[in-house]
Amino acid sequence: MTERRLRSVDLARLVGLSTQQIRNYEEAGVLPPAGRTTSGYRTFTDVHRQALLTYRALVKGYGPVPAARIMRTLHAGDVPAALALVDAAHAALHEERAALRATDEALTALAGEAPLVRDRSGLRIGDVAALLGVRTSALRVWEAAGLLAPPRERGTGYRVFGPAEVRDARVIQSLRRSHHLFAQIRPVLAELRREGGSEAALRATLAARAQTLTSRTRAMLAGAGRLHDYLDCVDHMGCMGCMG
Repeated sequence: MTERRLRSVDLARLVGLSTQQIRNYEEAGVLPPAGRTTSGYRTFTDVHRQALLTYRALVKGYGPVPAARIMRTLHAGDVPAALALVDAAHAALHEERAALRATDEALTALAGEAPLVRDRSGLRIGDVAALLGVRTSALRVWEAAGLLAPPRERGTGYRVFGPAEVRDARVIQSLRRSHHLFAQIRPVLAELRREGGSEAALRATLAARAQTLTSRTRAMLAGAGRLHDYLDCVDHMGCMGCMG
């Protein structure tokens, strides 16, 4: 039984898009190559409809650029590379969750503790090292890694650690004890500085972000499920070139 052929306008109506969008998606590789009539008009099948629905499902969880890259790679015939892109997106989401956990750990470590420094004039690096029980070399390594940025005293060039810098050093120390990497600690400090050091504001931000990540995860699962079904459809067709 021959599968029903669809014109651009037919496919556009089925998925609620314009015919120009259909043409754009085919040219971008989001859709597999269309067939052509003897007069040169594009023809599509239900496989193209499935491809569009898959792409739109992927967009909700992975975003338009990664979704297009996944579909384009798939339609180029490299299924393993397309799945590797899916894996990379999930790995990135995992890293975001790890950063949230690290931030929560840092806040827990700070909760209920009185500030180590109230004097706005600041402390020298040796004083901070003594307060935290770390070597001055550790503070210098953290500074070299971009985690700390204590201002320098005019004339002498000595580092000056105010309350905010000491707080940051304490956060770094806590997270390093939990074996967090510098790359994981950096966004924690950025969030804390963005909220002006307010624990309540940062916790509210973290809660909202955690909810967003949960929604994204569910959308990614839905998109991956649709992609799985589309791969089965492609396997059944036997080759990309048979779709038009």
